[in-house]
Amino acid sequence: MRLSTRNQLTGTITEVTLGSVMATVKVRLDGGEQVVTASITKEAVEELGLQAGVTATVLVKSTEVMLGVD
Repeated sequence: MRLSTRNQLTGTITEVTLGSVMATVKVRLDGGEQVVTASITKEAVEELGLQAGVTATVLVKSTEVMLGVD
């Protein structure tokens, strides 16, 4: 697979939570304890066969990034 997205992070799916239309997928990134949570459609979860233990690549493409501090 070839993609133009520069920010590609590999990891392992640790949790999939299905809603009626949407789902959240948690991916623990390789080499650490960082977890990325993605909100995607339930249909996409089913079509991709996403489940805990599956290796996945997180693709981050955004036109802006926001940060907050206390």
